[in-house]
Amino acid sequence: MSEHPIAQQIIDILRKEGFWYDAFEHEPVRTSQDAANIRDSYTMQQGAKALIVRVKPVGQAKELVMLVLPGDKQFDGDKVKNLFNTKDIRFATEAEIDTVTHGIKPGGLPPFGNLFNLRVAADPTIFDNEKIIFNAGRNFSIAIESKDYKRLVNPIIEDIIS
Repeated sequence: MSEHPIAQQIIDILRKEGFWYDAFEHEPVRTSQDAANIRDSYTMQQGAKALIVRVKPVGQAKELVMLVLPGDKQFDGDKVKNLFNTKDIRFATEAEIDTVTHGIKPGGLPPFGNLFNLRVAADPTIFDNEKIIFNAGRNFSIAIESKDYKRLVNPIIEDIIS
């Protein structure tokens, strides 16, 4: 099982809802490419890459938000700035991620920002895949149907890739 209890928490939610899932342990990974290399039955495009960034919406306090996009894509900073009405955006630091996720290490972040009280913005292309797969800890992957992900997380769906 994952080095972090988040994997079991997500599996418990999926079981409770009666949703299909596939889960397996693997060597620790840090990047989407590393993850794709060990996921024989899944493509890099099916990988749901989760990133935490800090934004400061105009007239509001700074906040951390989660971006979810296909593993083979990069986010577009200008699109994210427009979405969150901010002039300032940066990746969250490892310390910020550690604090908000209670110890999830880089490369192990699942796209369930709602479990960490983060707003989640997902690129619509993630839903072009019937199934998506993501890390839940650096040594554990979970695949689910993208429609179930949408239902469980209820992300903002907006074009955020370059």
